[in-house]
Amino acid sequence: VQLQASGGGLVQAGDSLRLSCAASGRALRDYVVGWFRAVPGKEREFVATIARNGVYKDYGDSVKGRFTSSRDNAKNTVFLQMSNLRPEDTAVYYCAAAWRSHSNVRLTTPESYSNWGQGTLVTVSS
Repeated sequence: VQLQASGGGLVQAGDSLRLSCAASGRALRDYVVGWFRAVPGKEREFVATIARNGVYKDYGDSVKGRFTSSRDNAKNTVFLQMSNLRPEDTAVYYCAAAWRSHSNVRLTTPESYSNWGQGTLVTVSS
């Protein structure tokens, strides 16, 4: 499956932004999807994961209560709704997918994923 992340941009602290991860080549409904972010000099950070069924989700501690992941399997797309953005949320955001047979699996480590999108830059100014 090929992934294309989009929706990044420059926003002010407190604003909201929605990222999209569009899949092609395979049906995204067969994949667990994760969101990660990266800044220079730091390890890739887990942001969110959403199970195939869209019901089970996990979030990184730094984004809990502010970010929400959802998916539209009919449109082969996963979303990351980001609210109350902070300057420390500035990063390149990546979506990733991993095939799993069980519909409620979530994956929180980058090593679990074999398919990655190219990343989209989010910049939050103070």
